[in-house]
Amino acid sequence: MSQDMSILSLILNASFVVQAVMLLLMVVSVASWAAIFRKLFALKKVHALNEEFERDFWSGSNLNELYAAATQNAKSAGPMERIFASGMREYQKLRERRISDAGTLMDGARRAMRASFQREMDVVETNLSFLASVGSVSPYVGLFGTVWGIMHAFTGLASMTQVTLATVAPGIAEALVATAIGLFAAIPAVVAYNRFARDIDRTAIRLETFIEEFSNILQRNVATQSP
Repeated sequence: MSQDMSILSLILNASFVVQAVMLLLMVVSVASWAAIFRKLFALKKVHALNEEFERDFWSGSNLNELYAAATQNAKSAGPMERIFASGMREYQKLRERRISDAGTLMDGARRAMRASFQREMDVVETNLSFLASVGSVSPYVGLFGTVWGIMHAFTGLASMTQVTLATVAPGIAEALVATAIGLFAAIPAVVAYNRFARDIDRTAIRLETFIEEFSNILQRNVATQSP
């Protein structure tokens, strides 16, 4: 009589430890896919908001008008707009204190924008470390389940007087399912991590470029307003 070698049957007939490993990996896989979709939509939104603000910024709009709009729409603003607002806020505060030294004004505005940049990057990089952990750890967790399953299978065979391939195969197949599930969890996480890391690096470069360009604009304003 042939044994049922379907994936479902192998999972149901596996030992408790192997089943626990499989369940853990399935939960991690679901959480990983949820994180992937959240990050995908979040990065698309960040890109769209940065594009929109950059168009407005370079369209020749007045800086004070852009700052007023950024302050009013702080909750729905993108990273670039919030960085701009931080720099303008610090710049205006220093001007209100009648500070006219160009170096002090520029240092204050740059520090404010760099601090805002770090906060924005922390938000953008959310869940990235989770995907990295899933991609690096899941195969080893699956391998642990496989090793345990094979040990359990051979322990059960020790009491048998005659061992054939038909008696060995089910136990080994059950154990190998754990490795397969581990790879199923790890591969999408690794691919997504590499893709998101590349996109985030591009976003960071774009924001740093904007900080430098906006700093140059503020420096020209300081030069023209100096007595």
